[in-house]
Amino acid sequence: MENDLQGVLKGQKIAYFSMEIGLRNEIPTYAGGLGVLAGDTIRSAADLSIPLVAVTLVSNKGYFRQSLDAFGTQTEQTEEWDPSNLMTRLQQEVSVKIQDRDVKIQAWHYNCKSLTGGCVPIIFLDTNVEGNSWDDRRITDFLYGGDHTYRLKQEIVLGIGGVRMLEALGFKVRKYHMNEGHSSLLALELLKRNGKDPAKVKELCIFTTHTPVEAGHDKFDYGLIEDQIRDKNDVDILRRFGGADRFNTSLFALNLSEYVNGVTKRHSRVSRELFPGYSIQAITNGIHSYTWTCPAFRQLFDRYLPGWANEPELLVRIGGIPDDEIWEAHWSAKKDLIDEVNKRTGAGMDYETLTIGFARRMTAYKRATLILSDLERLRKINRRGRVQLIFAGKAHPHDEAGKQLIRDIFKSIETLRNEIKIVFLENYDMDLAAKLVSGVDVWLNTPTRPYEASGTSGMKAAHNGVVNFSVLDGWWIEGWIEGVTGWSIGPQPEEHITGEEARLAEIDDLYNKLYYIIVPTYYDRRDEWFKLINNSIGMIAYYFNSHRMMRRYVTNAYL
Repeated sequence: MENDLQGVLKGQKIAYFSMEIGLRNEIPTYAGGLGVLAGDTIRSAADLSIPLVAVTLVSNKGYFRQSLDAFGTQTEQTEEWDPSNLMTRLQQEVSVKIQDRDVKIQAWHYNCKSLTGGCVPIIFLDTNVEGNSWDDRRITDFLYGGDHTYRLKQEIVLGIGGVRMLEALGFKVRKYHMNEGHSSLLALELLKRNGKDPAKVKELCIFTTHTPVEAGHDKFDYGLIEDQIRDKNDVDILRRFGGADRFNTSLFALNLSEYVNGVTKRHSRVSRELFPGYSIQAITNGIHSYTWTCPAFRQLFDRYLPGWANEPELLVRIGGIPDDEIWEAHWSAKKDLIDEVNKRTGAGMDYETLTIGFARRMTAYKRATLILSDLERLRKINRRGRVQLIFAGKAHPHDEAGKQLIRDIFKSIETLRNEIKIVFLENYDMDLAAKLVSGVDVWLNTPTRPYEASGTSGMKAAHNGVVNFSVLDGWWIEGWIEGVTGWSIGPQPEEHITGEEARLAEIDDLYNKLYYIIVPTYYDRRDEWFKLINNSIGMIAYYFNSHRMMRRYVTNAYL
């Protein structure tokens, strides 16, 4: 399949545009799941020799470094880094027009190299160029920082500047893949290059949406658009394809892309309801198996399932690995995590206690505190069998509700201090995520339905034999078999229970399953727990990986 694509492209590339890309901690150009998914996409493209080139912003000051005080109050510091330590600055420069100014853009080049010999070049766009005004030099500083004006400038640089930079670098592009609507202005540039013919542009564009709610799609007032993009013809094009009242970046991408997809089956249905009349396909997300499998399990899989890293479907044969060796690998990962937790916090967590992990962006719909809704019931569960909880995650600097969630968790930590060990680890990043998804026993996910487009942390956990316990939303609807691959929380997908009724049902189900099923299974029915570990790997990890995902993009969108 990959060879077929190579033959069709004959030197052409798939240009993959993403506002954020998560590759490693030392390159802090990611905020969360969208960026980490982009990184996994690129890694799999390299492994599979898919001719991809990626374009993003350099984000010289990163997203932010999180600090928490004793009460859980979050403060943010810049996370400045020097791309010259890790990348090569290219000689080519391009410019984009913002207001009446020509803003110069330079580029940094980084190669994502595969263990199999493949390589994907990544182009990091940077406006910190001599000759630009001070304000313009700052455009590519902060990921998701600033106000609407700042964000629009970034999207001009990413979309329009990205197309121009690829041309200046000599790339021949067959398809432009927009990972979320942030880069949709690339279609404006393509229209101008193709005689303003939308049919020609649609043949060139692919759009992947990740947002299941109307409020999550970027929108800009046309007053702002007209101030920053002074060309009346350009503004007229944006109105024609991006909405008459406000410029909707996702609508613009939808109208100018031949292939559009959501990131799970459920999300695609929700997206078709948000944008009626549009054909929105489904390619369920996956994660890069080798990157997110901990060292102990890598060694185990290498010994029993050689070739698994580039053929994750081999993980379906997990039944051939002795249970005691699987448990030993899990124990090694758990020990690494608990040691790290105790080193950071002095919490005195132990290896034997059932450990539950919750780590993701701290925002209201993720509901990090759902498990802390009734502390008396949590105490009762702990008396049935000891539990300990590990939380981590950043709240966006402007998300006061997300910041309050962190403070609420800290209050519960204090209330239960002498009864249940609970910690919140600050400055959640990729390295900490890798330890968490492999080291806990149960991975908890409690989003408000249907706001979870996909979620991928549970897929990472499954690769390490960690058992999922989640609300039925996003990818878990497809991965869940009750009591076989993990457990659900609350109403079934076809049950139309919402609001407070759904929340109360979820809380009740969460506590009941912990008390009656999960805790006793972990402590008293270890053979059943081994089956859950095996099924997490053999029935989830073998399928929910980015190699399978990228093969779908090749056949459905790229060819």
